[in-house]
Amino acid sequence: MSLRSPLARVRGLGAAGSGVQHWWVQRVTAIALVPLCIWLVVSLLALPSLDFVTLVSWMAGTWTASLLVLLVLTASWHSSLGIQVVLEDYVHDHGMKAVSLVLSSFIHVVIAVAGSFAVLRIAFGSP
Repeated sequence: MSLRSPLARVRGLGAAGSGVQHWWVQRVTAIALVPLCIWLVVSLLALPSLDFVTLVSWMAGTWTASLLVLLVLTASWHSSLGIQVVLEDYVHDHGMKAVSLVLSSFIHVVIAVAGSFAVLRIAFGSP
């Protein structure tokens, strides 16, 4: 017994089935960001100064670089999921919604790649 009308069954209208996974991934990335952000703030406050040389030498550490890349990737993913929900809920024109979602995904990938590249470049000491 289904609560959907026969027309809705024929058209395939209803839940797409991916909403729960999207919701869980957004919550997991939010939880992952909490210790990463606390680590970042505590680590920066523990530095003797925040000048360029001190920050570069701090970022060159293996663990620091690894955690910074993880922070950049997690924050980008979390942001992408949040922006996707906002766009899907509040952009009503289908063409504009599709363009906005593709553009948002592209921008988030660019931010993730650029941030990771910047951290890795400093960590491996490339000029």
